[in-house]
Amino acid sequence: MTDTPVRVRFAPSPTGYLHIGGARTALFNWLLARRMKGTFVLRIEDTDEVRSTPDSVNAIVDSIRWLGLDWDEGPTTPKAGGGYESKGPHSPYFQMERQEIYRKYAGQLLSEAKAYKCYCTKDELDAIRRQAQLEKRPPRYDGRCRHLTEAQRADLEAKGRTASVRLRMPDEGATVVHDIVRGDVSFENSLQQDFVIVKTAGGPTYNFACVVDDHLMGITHVTRGDEHLSNTPSQIQLYFALGWEPPIFAHLSMILGPDGQKLSKRHGATSVLEYRDQGYLPETMRNYLALLGWSTKDSQQLFAPGELESKFDLAGCQKNPATFDTVKLKWMNGEYIRARSASALLDDAWPFVEAAGLGGVARDRLTAAVALEREKVKLLSEVPALVDFFFKEVEYQPKAVEKVLKKEGAGKVLEGLGVALAGLEDFREKPLEERIRRFCDENGLKPGQVFHPIRVAVSGRTEGPTLFGMIELLGKAEVLKRLQAARPLAS
Repeated sequence: MTDTPVRVRFAPSPTGYLHIGGARTALFNWLLARRMKGTFVLRIEDTDEVRSTPDSVNAIVDSIRWLGLDWDEGPTTPKAGGGYESKGPHSPYFQMERQEIYRKYAGQLLSEAKAYKCYCTKDELDAIRRQAQLEKRPPRYDGRCRHLTEAQRADLEAKGRTASVRLRMPDEGATVVHDIVRGDVSFENSLQQDFVIVKTAGGPTYNFACVVDDHLMGITHVTRGDEHLSNTPSQIQLYFALGWEPPIFAHLSMILGPDGQKLSKRHGATSVLEYRDQGYLPETMRNYLALLGWSTKDSQQLFAPGELESKFDLAGCQKNPATFDTVKLKWMNGEYIRARSASALLDDAWPFVEAAGLGGVARDRLTAAVALEREKVKLLSEVPALVDFFFKEVEYQPKAVEKVLKKEGAGKVLEGLGVALAGLEDFREKPLEERIRRFCDENGLKPGQVFHPIRVAVSGRTEGPTLFGMIELLGKAEVLKRLQAARPLAS
């Protein structure tokens, strides 16, 4: 680390939703900023004019906010006519609003002969690549426009050719990337090409804009996915051409699916908001994403609030690919859910509870029902289905009826229970258990011969919360009503 205050950035391209890889990158940058008491910048790299959309920007911002990653500089609130207000001294934080800045530095490179105009058409560039492949050479641009004279350029422009701008890369030697995760990675300059920094339409390319912005925004550490490693030698040469010092780089390991292939939609949801909609907690996602390519020395798995921010460091990042395992993710979510109070869990699950039509139920009764089932919950979306039978008409599962209520003697059990419980004044859990067990003894029945029928009769299912707590919460009148209603289904 340097003595300079740490400034990091997450700079997504708004061409779709925020996926797991991007979320992991955002998290690692945020954790580094918080650990080092630095600054976390959100910058939108919208130079892909064809695929960038406002909806994608909104989805990315919503995803980062849901994950709980607050940023110190960047877009804040949406404007009425589109776009976002920004906070921070380096505004704007959308690259398409920074065109004049890029033009300035492209002009500087051209004037210093460190860049040149390239008039090659797409067809000509394709032909160069094909020829290189036929000759078993790297399919790189051959630099044919490097030495055009002013007259030749004027002639091409008179013919209607529009030019891109390319950075002139060194022909010899190597560019070394000093990477915190991977160590020194060397790239032979002879295998690199003069890359485009300004497109023919006039807009900057990613490699150009991100370097200019990272320098002007004072970014000290660039932490990103390993797919960007191949871009880094070009970016480093751009820093050198502009007379700037490159930041510290850290390229994070690839994320694989359980089958060892690169994580994709075939492995399930890849968008962060899909996990929110499935019922995962943001704390779970932060904890799990942090373990994709990073670990503490003691391989800690679960982190209390604030622990990740205090323990994260880039030295703990690993080169080897990380595996995204939804089984482990769901287990972890269950661990976080069980650590919550019933009231807090109900708050978390409220969108799902409301969507299931339970929003009008008294809060105290909902909380009590959630408390009974909390140990079983692994996803917030599971909460309504676990507790809805308390508040709606019983829907009898056919298998439950066949397996339990159709057993010989079940009807008599329900009838006898109705009488026994009608005379019970104290309808709380302990007295209920004592009275029902006494009913078993009085009738020479095993507990299972009584417990199972009453459970199915009052809930419609064979599984659920603790029996006597469930009966207490339903209340005497409702239990007696349900026992009576179930009798015609029983043998």
